[in-house]
Amino acid sequence: MSDAAPAPEPIAARTLVLERILDATPDKVFAAWTTPELLLKWFTPKPYETVKVDQDLRPGGRANITMRSPEGVEMPNPGIYLEIVPNKKLVFTDAMLEGWEPVGGMPFMVATITFEDAPGGKTKYTATAKHFSIASTKQHEAMGFHAGWGAAADQLNELVKTL
Repeated sequence: MSDAAPAPEPIAARTLVLERILDATPDKVFAAWTTPELLLKWFTPKPYETVKVDQDLRPGGRANITMRSPEGVEMPNPGIYLEIVPNKKLVFTDAMLEGWEPVGGMPFMVATITFEDAPGGKTKYTATAKHFSIASTKQHEAMGFHAGWGAAADQLNELVKTL
């Protein structure tokens, strides 16, 4: 009998990526991700809405966003930040809670959001979701990753043009 863990499923098969060029500089896009009052305005694709943002912007700090469906169902999304590089990158996960406390049940993903300078004072915005299994990747795709995260990115773009 072996105590070795099974080999993980290939990371490429567990990864979803969304890229956009946004009409604002990386510092403005980063601010829209890290300022609760701004996150409330764009984060959740309409007709859903973001109703609460509870952040502690440090590795191990809270990354909790609560969304509400048109029917009034609230969906909290607790997690923590793993890495924060101002105006460059945010990494967060739902696998742990504040204080590095493991989440009960199956974690879903680790998200990396990058903000790169693009010509004309714009930002190359990349959102990468790495999942813990191929099954959860497929679930996220079926939930509408590209449409939902794309709509949120479009809402983000409209907001950052006004900052």
